[in-house]
Amino acid sequence: MHICQISRIYRRSPSFSMGLEAWYMNCSDEDQRKPHRLNPNQSVSLDELRKLGVFYWKLNADTYETDPELEKIRKEQGYSYMDIITIERDRLPNYEEKLKMFYEEHLHLDDEIRYILDGQAYFDVRDKEDRWIRIAMKKGDLITLPAGIYHRFTLDETNFTKAMRLFVGEPVWKAYNRPADDFDIRQKYVASLQGSLKAADSLPTNTLKPPPSV
Repeated sequence: MHICQISRIYRRSPSFSMGLEAWYMNCSDEDQRKPHRLNPNQSVSLDELRKLGVFYWKLNADTYETDPELEKIRKEQGYSYMDIITIERDRLPNYEEKLKMFYEEHLHLDDEIRYILDGQAYFDVRDKEDRWIRIAMKKGDLITLPAGIYHRFTLDETNFTKAMRLFVGEPVWKAYNRPADDFDIRQKYVASLQGSLKAADSLPTNTLKPPPSV
């Protein structure tokens, strides 16, 4: 049985003090689009997210087509592929099916990189104790989830988001629902959480370069 409990909020520099918000989730069966905060709320810091391999930038989404900061990040991280997806009932075919699919707990063999250009959404990730952390994504938030991390995605109660999807090389859309513990990338990820660098280095993976200090 997976543990359902609590969350924290992660900050890389003073310039991000008003940035990303995250918290541990409760175990309620209410609509997945609701915040699902504990009472009292337990927030999660950017530093704690970074220890899980989750990285974050705050950008100006109004200038994404010509933004030199986004271009710099893409070059530094090797994000050669980009497309844009709009998730709302009237724009996404099989909307309800897709939302259910996105909310299934899964992992990828590659890093997942998403940049919110408009609207809002949630990414949920598992911490080291298998507890759910909810990450609130808003316009201008760019996030990377490491290959091998169990996670899921949902809209919030506004039911709309527009996001840029970034990849290193050709896009790979395949998701592996939990349980997927036998994959090398999952074992590599778990070893990295435990600080077993020697064990982690012995397993193959696509490793994301961490964002530069800001």
